Amino acid sequence: MLILLTNDDGIHSAGLQALADRLQSLGRIVVVAPDRERSAIGHALTLHAPLRAEEILADRWAVSGTPTDAVNLGIHGILKEKPDLVISGINKGGNMGDDLTYSGTVAAAMEATLMGVPAIAVSLSSKSFSYTDFADAAGVAEQLARTVTEHGMPADTFINVNVPPSKPLGVRLTRQGKRIYEDAVIENIDPRGRTYYWIGAGDLDFQDLEGTDFHAVQHGYVSVTPLHLDLTNYAAMDRLRQWLMEDFPVDSDSEAPQA
Repeated sequence: MLILLTNDDGIHSAGLQALADRLQSLGRIVVVAPDRERSAIGHALTLHAPLRAEEILADRWAVSGTPTDAVNLGIHGILKEKPDLVISGINKGGNMGDDLTYSGTVAAAMEATLMGVPAIAVSLSSKSFSYTDFADAAGVAEQLARTVTEHGMPADTFINVNVPPSKPLGVRLTRQGKRIYEDAVIENIDPRGRTYYWIGAGDLDFQDLEGTDFHAVQHGYVSVTPLHLDLTNYAAMDRLRQWLMEDFPVDSDSEAPQA
């Protein structure tokens, strides 16, 4: 097997190293990751500046770009053959609920899926991130890598995995949860009298709904959530068609495709 690893915490992250070490028995492991932390950068792709890639060790490449850049460059530039699997992580902190829209970890797995490569995003929902803290998450990633390799992945789908801080009680198939947002912007004055803002400073929480990623992790289980590239809300098609008919001509023969 040829497995491409990446992350958004940077090439020197303990989570990435723990993952690479654990997967050695599966085949050739190639790491292509940002040269520094790129958390919460989402699915950003560098189009207006050149990228640099340095092989700091054998099969270990540091890229001067985003996680999406790293996957794209790894598949289309650095590797001479298409990888069998891409794994993004292990992220320092959970990627659940609405946080998926910001996550560079999840975006890297999404990019691989767009490139036609099966992908897994793995995150550790913890407050401690030493090398040994990632052991259980690395074990989960290894088992899922074997499972995906054996069974394949549904079309246009990748899986988002979140691991609890303590030894997991098991694995649950989950849906994406929902964040509870509070006032998260702080306004202040710098020493020169200019106003500045700090985003993300407020307390954040999740709705503790059974069946969601957050609920599973909070109760000590690994959360495995299948994510689909098609963001169309098919359930809303009929309702929106009625709205649009009032103000716009709508093709009466148009039908919502099947999800």
